[in-house]
Amino acid sequence: MVSGYIGKILEVDLSSGKLSDIHLDESIARKFLGGKGVGLKIISEDIKPDINPLGPENTIVFATGPATGTNFPTGGRYHVITMKSPLTGLVGSANSGGKWGPYLKFAGYDAVIVKGASDTPVYLKIVNGKAQLMDAAHLWGMTTFSTTDQILEEIGEPKASVACIGPAGEKMVSMACIINEKYRAAGRCGAGAVMGSKNLKAIAVYGIGKVPIARPDEMKERVKEASEKIKENAVTSQGLPTYGTAVLVNVINEHGAYPTRNFQTGYFPEADNQSGETLTDSYLIGKSACWGCTIGCGRISEVPGGPFSVTKSEGPEYETIFAFGSDCGIKELDAITKANHLSNELGLDTISMGSTIACAMELVEKGNIPESKLHGLDLKFGNAGAMVEAVWKTAYNAGIGADLALGSKKLAEKYGAPDLSMTVKGLEIPAYDPRAIQGMGINYATANRGGCHVSGYMISPEILGLPEKLDPDVTKDKAQWTKTFQDFTSVVNSAGVCLFNTFALGISDYSGLLASITGWDLDETEVLTIGERVTNIERLLNNIYGVDEKQDTLPKRLLQEPMPDGPAKGKTSHLSKMLPEYYELRGWENGKPTEKKLKELGLL
Repeated sequence: MVSGYIGKILEVDLSSGKLSDIHLDESIARKFLGGKGVGLKIISEDIKPDINPLGPENTIVFATGPATGTNFPTGGRYHVITMKSPLTGLVGSANSGGKWGPYLKFAGYDAVIVKGASDTPVYLKIVNGKAQLMDAAHLWGMTTFSTTDQILEEIGEPKASVACIGPAGEKMVSMACIINEKYRAAGRCGAGAVMGSKNLKAIAVYGIGKVPIARPDEMKERVKEASEKIKENAVTSQGLPTYGTAVLVNVINEHGAYPTRNFQTGYFPEADNQSGETLTDSYLIGKSACWGCTIGCGRISEVPGGPFSVTKSEGPEYETIFAFGSDCGIKELDAITKANHLSNELGLDTISMGSTIACAMELVEKGNIPESKLHGLDLKFGNAGAMVEAVWKTAYNAGIGADLALGSKKLAEKYGAPDLSMTVKGLEIPAYDPRAIQGMGINYATANRGGCHVSGYMISPEILGLPEKLDPDVTKDKAQWTKTFQDFTSVVNSAGVCLFNTFALGISDYSGLLASITGWDLDETEVLTIGERVTNIERLLNNIYGVDEKQDTLPKRLLQEPMPDGPAKGKTSHLSKMLPEYYELRGWENGKPTEKKLKELGLL
């Protein structure tokens, strides 16, 4: 097998209990790289329109990339692909850091394919090339924290990594996530619910293997060059290490793009109370970093007392602060930290969870949810205690939590106000109001998995000025920028590295590093073509589920309701000005890749 890969994939059939080793075809690796790309290619072999997302036929793939477990800066990521998301009904896609991805490769595998469903709870143990299914009946009902501790004790490898679900996944909450090392999350699209439907509690990995490098001397030099760029970049050397991702709170609020009260506005007067600076001053007790990361944006925090006390936790991240904070009209950072901690412990995606609570708060405000449904929970904007309790209720499907567990789209539909769900393709939109940042609007609308900021992170040029400063109010050329960013991000997620290194590194850095790892002669054009291929196969699979141009849109509020106040007052998203150009650049018609484009990319 080519360098950068172990060359083996583990296929697990939970229905029969059979475990099989599969050879990773080098031609597939060359076309799709790894991670997200290979995961999509694997599920494409069996996908069909009528799959039940919580049925045994919904395959889930855990995949690393060629850079995972190498010295490529931030090479600690893995990707999770589900054939169908229980939240969106489309292909599910999630990504996580920590050390689980590298440890899977060290344990002897590039990827794990999980099919079928077990009759009883199980977990998968992979240690130094040996895979076993273990009984997990005693773990069912445990939180992610307790599950992790118990499995590490049982397998006798205290340094192992455990990716697991909590009660939310067991109860198949549509926004349940997968947690590894207690605080790292493969968060979006409900992958935790898919694991729960399969009675798969966890996957534990450990090994002492190494990832082969084709040209180690060249790799060493390229890593040195890349590391210097990361050290010289203000975002990766100062902003993120000092204040974490929450450094963005005040920055985005000052642009009038900080979503507040379920996107009713984009300016939150109390934003500084929940900023990265305040988090650092008030609750930070340490810092952390994922495997192989020199940036170190992780926060170790505690709330020492009061109703929202937390002894030790990680985070909260910027997106989490928005979701439980400004989006719910809540300023108290201690409550946000508590909600984040509960989400990690119970296994919930913080973006979808907080956004769904915000949607419910507006539904209550407008009289759509009757008091009788709330059972005494005062679910209104600004009520920190009710927000925290709603997290717990959702994880256990308790009371109004059973409705929140549906996600905001189905929640708003159930209570007769579908336009109050701030989602694209059923996935809750993250912490940037596209009325104030035009490029984020075209990215949200066209992102394959739904309302996703990291499919094409246009905040980088429009707000941070990287690699160059763009005017966030202008629509010109935003389609081209978005396409390039989306394809580049597909490379990042398929290589198995962190998107944050792209603040400092460009496609030329990636092509050189990947070439030195694999030994392939990769230039910038070929690497971006791989990214375009991955973007297009994901779109092609979603077309099977009915996605077309009608789904490439934004919530009506963002298109038709001018921003009511703040720095972006009077603005709306001008999506219609950008979408036709985007389709032309993509070679898509009606939101679907043309036969010509698919042949060009080798997908037909």
